Amino acid sequence: MLKLCDGSAQNKSPVRPASTHAGAAAMLTDMDANGIIEGLISYLGLIVLLTFHEFAHAWTAEKCGDDTARLQGRCSLNPGVHIDPIGTVLLPLMMIFLPLFAGNGGATMSRFMIGWAKPVPVNPYNLRNPRLDDILVSMAGPAMNLVLAIALVALARVGVALNLHDVTILCLRMASLSLLLCFFNLIPIPPLDGSHVLRNLSGMSYDTYWQFSRFGFIAVIIVLQIPLVREVLNTVTFGTLAGLGFCFGFPLQ
Repeated sequence: MLKLCDGSAQNKSPVRPASTHAGAAAMLTDMDANGIIEGLISYLGLIVLLTFHEFAHAWTAEKCGDDTARLQGRCSLNPGVHIDPIGTVLLPLMMIFLPLFAGNGGATMSRFMIGWAKPVPVNPYNLRNPRLDDILVSMAGPAMNLVLAIALVALARVGVALNLHDVTILCLRMASLSLLLCFFNLIPIPPLDGSHVLRNLSGMSYDTYWQFSRFGFIAVIIVLQIPLVREVLNTVTFGTLAGLGFCFGFPLQ
């Protein structure tokens, strides 16, 4: 994910920028406890995947001529520099613990884990080929998630060969999460990565894009409440996962 903001250090040029104590105890047993443990494991994987995603943006931007992210310490695989309070902490954890308060409907939502990291700052005026490089930097994050998914499915195939069931399941779970992040970020809503491609293709100015980006996360959260959107994301995610499994010689049901 990328951001646009006002960069005074760059001569004002635009920068891109989840009753009783006895009753409560009963709720935490059996299904809820297992669900929370699995959710927290997925959450740790989410943080790692988001870190690689943002690192890819920063690294590509530097290779294209802009060192803004590197100077701000974002060209790093340290998760701490990429954490966003809402997208990396609040929203994913809310999706994990939602079943405790929302019953079966919450359980369904909790299986749909998504999030985002702090957007990587990119100054488009530093890019050697602004339009093309802007698209390359934007797509670097989703591309990294796709590469990670391929690597994870390959590891899952090794797990199958060695009869390591738990390793296989974990790798496939992380691969599906990485693919979900890939396709989620292609949604053309600012400041998600797909919106930068749309901005370049439509010729939208940086100032106009920045105005939309200020309220973009509200729009993202609203869009994620639409069942059809979640269904489409799940379909392309698990369809791609099944395709990767087929390529590696173990069809997934």
